[in-house]
Order: sequence, then structure tokens, then C-alpha cells
Amino acid sequence: MPTTIAGLPLHPLLVHATVVVVPAAALTVLLAALWPRFRRWAGLLPLGLAVAGLILDPLSTSTGESLEHQVGHSALIEKHAELADGLLPWMIALVVVASGLYAWHWRQSRRGPGETATPRAWVPVVISGLAVVAALGTSVQVVLIGHSGAKAAWSDVASQSSGR
Repeated sequence: MPTTIAGLPLHPLLVHATVVVVPAAALTVLLAALWPRFRRWAGLLPLGLAVAGLILDPLSTSTGESLEHQVGHSALIEKHAELADGLLPWMIALVVVASGLYAWHWRQSRRGPGETATPRAWVPVVISGLAVVAALGTSVQVVLIGHSGAKAAWSDVASQSSGR
């Protein structure tokens, strides 16, 4: 995988895509879990965004590791890399929950007009609860990663400007 595009490091470019897609995925999964009208309207959107975020996560991590070798190690970069490694389990959980939400919605929408709902009324409650946990966990992790990355990227600038 290339590490630069037109001389610019690929990591910040991929990270910006990740920072947009992952929170959008978390929000749409959360809305689909809690708002039936949105779930009907959104269809595969929450699952698609979650899968896109799942794909972007290791790409961002890989390019970040390449960039880390170029800029050298520091405590701030190590903290950022450690936090970034924690996003993948949350993204997997978000994809699994989004898949469950879509499967449950698809099954419910295929019932005939005279058919009653399944006696397992706990299923949507459990899926919705897991969706809330996965969406919040993913969102918190992305904020922590982004904050630590910004600190790592801009710490030299802050120390240089305070030394004037």
C-alpha cells in the first residue's frame, strides 16, 4: 500500500474519511435501533456505513504505522497508536449489531398482513440495547483517538508558539 499521495502522507487523508464515516455509522445504527421510521427509511445504510468504517479502520491504522516509522516515536504517538488499536473491536461490534438490526427489520417487513409477530419480543430490545452500547463505545473511542492524534500532531506547534 502506498504511504503517500502527491507527496502528502496518506494517513491524514484516510483518517479524515474514517472520522466522518465511523461517527456517521454509529449515529445511523443508533437511530435505526431506536427509531422504527428511520430504520424503514434507511434500509442498508447503517450496515453499509458500518462496513465502510470497518474497512477504513485497518487502512488508517496501517498508514499510521507507516507514518510513525517516518516521524519517529514519542509518548504522544504511542498513546495515539494504542487508542487506535482499540477501535477495531468496536467496529466489529457495530457491524454485527447493524447486521442484526437489518436482519430483524427485513424479517419483520416480510411478514404477511395476517401473521402475528414472533413471541420473541425480547429480540428487538436486546439488539437495540447492544446497538446503543456499540454506537456509544465506537463514538467515544473515535473521539479519544482523534484527540490524542491532534495532540501528537500539534504538540510541537504549541510548544514553539508558547516559547515566543
